[in-house]
Amino acid sequence: MTSISFANELIRKGIHFTSILIILVYAFFGKQAIQTLLIAYFVLVLSIEHLRLDRGIKIPFVHKLLRQKEGKGLGSHAYFIIGALIAVSVFSKNIAFAAILMTTFGDMSAALIGKRFGKIRIFANGKSLEGCIAEFIVNLFIVVLLFENPIISICTAFVATFVETTFVKIDDNLAIPVFSGAFAELAFLLLVYM
Repeated sequence: MTSISFANELIRKGIHFTSILIILVYAFFGKQAIQTLLIAYFVLVLSIEHLRLDRGIKIPFVHKLLRQKEGKGLGSHAYFIIGALIAVSVFSKNIAFAAILMTTFGDMSAALIGKRFGKIRIFANGKSLEGCIAEFIVNLFIVVLLFENPIISICTAFVATFVETTFVKIDDNLAIPVFSGAFAELAFLLLVYM
């Protein structure tokens, strides 16, 4: 397992398009339906991770897309499911949608733009300024579409970008939806009481 190529990164991020399915199931069938689906999917992923981690079975498609740090631990896809499950269970619908979509499309834009065009490294973790800017723009676009408040939109996009850029040991697929969703939920709650 070495550093993955741009093509593998593209495939890896393409898998995150399942977030659109999460949004659609929630929108058309409700919270209970998406929670049940996410839990079932999580059981499947944990079963695959068990085979990979505990039994040493190399599952070709999965193994090829893993990053170095995922070789001896849970893959990012498991954290993505946990983050999505928390978002749909705890946050209001539009905030959950924003948190999940920023985790998918914001993170995807940061990774792809940063890997392809990133020249200016801003942290020791290798993140690029170009990737951060791309992520912030995509995150802002998402929240502006879903939130009515422009200040909360800008701040939520910043929180998601900040988390993706600075969190190193905590998987961003878990941290982005939790932190951005919690911030937005708290901000809208405070707005009501001001």
